[in-house]
Amino acid sequence: MRQFKYNKNWTIWILLLILGLSVLISYNSLVKLDEGVEAQWANVENVYQRRSDLIPNLVSTVKAYAAHEQETFTAVIEARSKASSVSIDAGNLNPETIQRFQQAQGGLTSALSKLLVVIERYPDLKANQNFLELQSQLEGAENRIAVERRKYNEIAKSYNSGIRNFPAVLYNRFFRFEKKGYFEAREGTDVVPEVQF
Repeated sequence: MRQFKYNKNWTIWILLLILGLSVLISYNSLVKLDEGVEAQWANVENVYQRRSDLIPNLVSTVKAYAAHEQETFTAVIEARSKASSVSIDAGNLNPETIQRFQQAQGGLTSALSKLLVVIERYPDLKANQNFLELQSQLEGAENRIAVERRKYNEIAKSYNSGIRNFPAVLYNRFFRFEKKGYFEAREGTDVVPEVQF
């Protein structure tokens, strides 16, 4: 009967094979997570674009009833233009770029809120069927934005955890997997507004 003879070379080769498989599996997992973040980012951009596309029709409808509110219309159009001009590369979703995107979109949200306050002064406009339809679509767009932002944050969290887990943490800089940014609540949303009658 022949006996197995221990060879150090086999041990080294087996350890290298295990290490190589670990790197390969981990790398492929990180690529999958990264692709998930980029795909979800496309969904976020899509819903913001949907909202942006509704604004010209909303402004036109309101203008027909409240032509002397030009300052508000101009603010909405300028905020829309600024928000549309901020373009983020899906491969560069770091905290700074997400914050810049969020600030531009927040400016548009603020301008739209002011427009909706103006609308309250025009009962005929609030009864207009076109306006009601646009308002409903805008509300739906805002809801979809919230949903897609939440999904993005969940996927970014999985990705960020993945690049910090062992063994990925050992070589993620080599493969250039960097932390993704999150959507965060705007400043002041944690303060309850004071209501006075």
